[in-house]
Amino acid sequence: MLAELEDKRGKLRQESLAFKDRRSQLNAEASKWAAKRNELNHATKELIDKAQELKKLRDENNKNVAESKRLRDEFNEKTNQLYARIDDIRKKYNLTGDRSIRDLRREIDHLEFRQQTEVLSPDKEKQLVDKIASLHAEFKGRKEQLEKNEELRKLLDEAQALRDEASKHHDEVTRYAELAQEYHDQMITTFKEADQTRAEADAAHKEFVKAQEAADEQHKEFIRTQREVRDFEKVIMGLKKKNKDIKEDRAKEVAKREAEEILTHFRQGEKLNTADLLRLQRAGLV
Repeated sequence: MLAELEDKRGKLRQESLAFKDRRSQLNAEASKWAAKRNELNHATKELIDKAQELKKLRDENNKNVAESKRLRDEFNEKTNQLYARIDDIRKKYNLTGDRSIRDLRREIDHLEFRQQTEVLSPDKEKQLVDKIASLHAEFKGRKEQLEKNEELRKLLDEAQALRDEASKHHDEVTRYAELAQEYHDQMITTFKEADQTRAEADAAHKEFVKAQEAADEQHKEFIRTQREVRDFEKVIMGLKKKNKDIKEDRAKEVAKREAEEILTHFRQGEKLNTADLLRLQRAGLV
């Protein structure tokens, strides 16, 4: 029975060491996933911060677009008011034809906007360019006629200066709008990158939890087998002590019988030697 118990204890020790090794492996794996998760979370935060900064730049440029539009429209309105006064004076003095210089300016602006924003075939592009050139020539001729009148010349110069200001602000609208769109596109791309990185961090966290839970299970098994090993050791030690006590009792019994035989022989007149005396002493009879 003792041999069987010792064999079982040995197997439990091996199982316990296996659980301990597996626990260490799983804890190392959990640490690896935790480090990866933390790295990805840090990268996610950096991407979100970058996206927020891009959003701020986009919003600032959108504000600039709105302000430049306001100034452009304001100068365009002042220009139109001046052209209206010019047309009134032109009609008053019956200068040039029926078509107003303001209408010419509006048509030129409209066609130039089409040229900048629409995709046209080569033939239509050429037709549009020719039309704009023709209107510019007509506008220039009308302007030169009107500038012969001193009052109209001053108003035309003032209108051109206002139109130049409006054009400058229109260019700013375009520039700020392009910047705002560029920052917006970068922001969207960066937010998508942050979402992807966050998803990878979440996946790494799930792997960390899985490895940690598995390590905890191995730890529980390690503790269980260690407890069972200690229980077996207690039983084995108890059996060994019991066997030892039995052997000692048997030895005492044998020594007692031998001593009684020696005493019996002594009483019958036989002499005792040194060995006999030692046996009597061990048996507690002398």
